[in-house]
Amino acid sequence: MGARNEQLTDMEVWIDQDLCTGDGICAQYAPDVFELDVDGLAYVKAPAPEGGEAELLTEPGATAPVPLPLLNDVVDSARECPGECIHVRRVSDKVEVYGPDAP
Repeated sequence: MGARNEQLTDMEVWIDQDLCTGDGICAQYAPDVFELDVDGLAYVKAPAPEGGEAELLTEPGATAPVPLPLLNDVVDSARECPGECIHVRRVSDKVEVYGPDAP
């Protein structure tokens, strides 16, 4: 059971802004992980430091860790995204487990 939990917490998410439609569904599902920027596109956010605000990661291909308590919300975001631009993958081997490129 410990190995399974370790594997689940070792997830990251990224958004392909070239495919993002700006609907904001991801930010509705998981506002601690996703946010729309002034350009109308969604981006991932770095974990917020203790007592601080999360940094929006606007570099192409930027990844953010997926906190275990938010995994279901992030997965739902990937499934519901009309642009099919949200990719959730394992950090250890970079295999996409949810999103358009998942097996």
